[in-house]
Amino acid sequence: MRFVAGEGLWQTGPPVPPPPAVAVLEVAGAVLAWTVDDPAAPVQITFTDITAADWVWRVTGAAGHVALVDALHGTPADAGGTVDLPDLTLDPGALAPLRRLAIGHWLRRWWPASVGDAIVDLDAAVLDAEIAVLTASAQEFFTEDTLDSDIDSLLQPHRDILVAYRLDGDPRVAELAAACAELADWTPAVDDAVPTQRHRDDYALAAGWDDSATGPAIAGGARTIAWTTVPPAVFDAAEDNVDWSVHTDSTGAVVASVRTAVRGSAAGIEVRLRCADITAAGVLTADGTATLTLEISESAAWNQDWTATELVVGSPGVGEGRQLRDRMRELARSRLSGADDAFLAEVLAAESDY
Repeated sequence: MRFVAGEGLWQTGPPVPPPPAVAVLEVAGAVLAWTVDDPAAPVQITFTDITAADWVWRVTGAAGHVALVDALHGTPADAGGTVDLPDLTLDPGALAPLRRLAIGHWLRRWWPASVGDAIVDLDAAVLDAEIAVLTASAQEFFTEDTLDSDIDSLLQPHRDILVAYRLDGDPRVAELAAACAELADWTPAVDDAVPTQRHRDDYALAAGWDDSATGPAIAGGARTIAWTTVPPAVFDAAEDNVDWSVHTDSTGAVVASVRTAVRGSAAGIEVRLRCADITAAGVLTADGTATLTLEISESAAWNQDWTATELVVGSPGVGEGRQLRDRMRELARSRLSGADDAFLAEVLAAESDY
């Protein structure tokens, strides 16, 4: 096995694609990454602290662990440096539960739910509950706190829902909720819980602007929000999920109205418009709309070529391309059709009416 130095850290395994096509899990002293839609692809391991990765023997054996620490500890990870350990191998069986856990976190961050694409949303409480149980069963890999080891942060936002789910008519959900209640040591008895019906909220393009208070549309169009530039579970993941329109408002000022297809609150997410030297910026409201004032006269707006207008929602930077998004949509559809490693939240989504 070969370890290559990069950015001051030692890494082994094949290259992985950029988000959203990579499933990542941070364990003690290392970050594990897999190509999310290639179950046969080996893991990529980046050691952040080899001395903290006291789980390594579980995947390499005791002798392999000793050899790895001896080789990497204290060896500067200078760019271009390599360390070869030809006798070192990884146990795929020991890594399998970690890959499944990484897939769970991928589902939380990147699941491309969309009404238009007919990709059903996942029940966040059920998904987080299953991830929490999996995390608890892999505690030997989380001997130090990591971003992915916090069980309480997974369960606490869904506490009331999960307590109620213990009364769910579906025994699979009730059993999972009961396991989480025991794991989190929640005190309310099941008799005190109020039954709640699991449901999936529909969502769609935010309601349009009030045409009665605006002039005729001068220009407009649709753009796609890059998944990597916005928080998870806020926007419908379809293409062309944000509309923009340039027009005058009730005072005669030229404005750009923006509306997005939302799944959750979009409050405070940045939006920027640029066309040649015309720029405007603002933030979305909770329902995914914004009105941006343009420093241009109405006559100039009518004479402006708006075909090259750029509209960016979320953080600056180049997002992923459509080809990668389509690849992730295909993965989601294949998982809903019956993946061997499907999470209960996926099974329930596939069973639900859309």
